[in-house]
This record gives sequence, structure tokens and C-alpha cells, in this order.
Amino acid sequence: MNGEISNIKKWVVFYPVYINSKKTVAEGRRISLTKACENPTCAEIADCCSHLKLVNAIEIDKAYPRDFMQRGRVRVQLRKEDGTLYNPAISSRKQLMLHVAELVPRHPGRTKKQEAPSTSSAGPSKSGKGGRKKR
Repeated sequence: MNGEISNIKKWVVFYPVYINSKKTVAEGRRISLTKACENPTCAEIADCCSHLKLVNAIEIDKAYPRDFMQRGRVRVQLRKEDGTLYNPAISSRKQLMLHVAELVPRHPGRTKKQEAPSTSSAGPSKSGKGGRKKR
């Protein structure tokens, strides 16, 4: 068990802020705005990493230093002990971020969340009353 814990410290750290389209580069986003996704969670990122056949671990108690209110991060192992890649398509942190940002919007939990508000969006529309009177 001690070998596994010391080994996890060598894994890639992945904060949800890295691929959040709502954040600026100064706030911590690391990929382009066009490729980023909106408000990803640690659970969605971990599921996407598992889908990509990458070993991962969620650390809920950790916070991003620039935004300490944002809790949680994911540790991802890109390489095996012998140095070979788990997924040959992903060889760097940047490629990992791009692949995960592409998968998160198609996450099953996310598609259900997006469908629910769209059905109840038929709220009352604003009438033309109010404002200055025309003469």
C-alpha cells in the first residue's frame, strides 16, 4: 500500500478549472476556449479518464490554489511502470485535457442535466409595459 501511495504522487494532476470554458487563462484554463467545456466536475473527468482506459483517482479534499473554493482534483496515470503508455493516443497532459474536454459534454449525467432545464424554459415572457411613455 505504501508503494501505491508514493506512486500516486507521480501521476498527472488534473483540476476541473483546466478545461472550464467559464474561466480565463489567468484564472487557470489551460486549453483554448473553443475546445473547453462548461463547468466540468471531478466525477465527470474521472469517468472520462476511465472511458479512455486511464488509471485515475479522485482527491475530493484538494483545492485549486488560484480558486480555493473549487474543491477536488483528479490524479491520472498516463504511463505504466515500464514507461509504456496506457492509451497510445494520449502521451501528454495537453492531449489528456483536450480528449477529456471533448468527452465531458457527452457524459451521460450531463446530457440528462441539460435536457431537464430546456423543457421548463417556457417561462413567462416579458411584456412591453414599463419604461418611458412615447409622445
